[in-house]
Amino acid sequence: MITIHHLENSRSQRILWLLEELGLRYEVKSYKRLPSLAAPPELKQVHPLGKSPVLTDGGLTLAETGAIVTYLAETYGAGQLQPERGSPDWWRMQHFLHHAEGSAMPPLFMKLVFARIPAQAPLVVRPVAKALMRGVDQHLLAPRLADLFDYWDAALVDTGWFAGPNMTLADIMMSFPLEAAGSRVGFEGRRNLPAFLERIHARPAYGAALARGGPYAYA
Repeated sequence: MITIHHLENSRSQRILWLLEELGLRYEVKSYKRLPSLAAPPELKQVHPLGKSPVLTDGGLTLAETGAIVTYLAETYGAGQLQPERGSPDWWRMQHFLHHAEGSAMPPLFMKLVFARIPAQAPLVVRPVAKALMRGVDQHLLAPRLADLFDYWDAALVDTGWFAGPNMTLADIMMSFPLEAAGSRVGFEGRRNLPAFLERIHARPAYGAALARGGPYAYA
């Protein structure tokens, strides 16, 4: 039996969605975040890094969302949610599988962390911390995020999906960056990005994954 170690409000929601799309049986072991929003120490009993998602399947324990997506597709997918292997769309899918975590998430995570720094700073330095974080956001994060949003919006122009005419693994991986971006930043008139989110939210498998994983917040 496949088991997903699922941390609330985390990237592991994508794995539940993929499992539902593939029609696989699985179990969910859920974990609550600490008040600091860190993962609980119990996850280190599953994997040394104490992160989520983690998949266990028989004797295999596997961490990292991209690796788990690839494992499920290769082991159980039978070609589902993938373009023809070796085609331009297949390589486009490979690109976005890596882009989602390698390029998309770091600036979004930085924005979340920097937004919380002033509130956690001592009261006497809080105004300075706010000014510093505002400068970082304006001169470092905002331009980078604008470039990313433009890139994503253009990638969806032709078909509404990231890798060809149909939904693929790329769309599952890219769902979290877009959800996070919509919640933390907003898309400033880029019409293809909110349309993509509406499209995936309407999928029965997406709704079934939310029912299994519990309430979800991206901010």
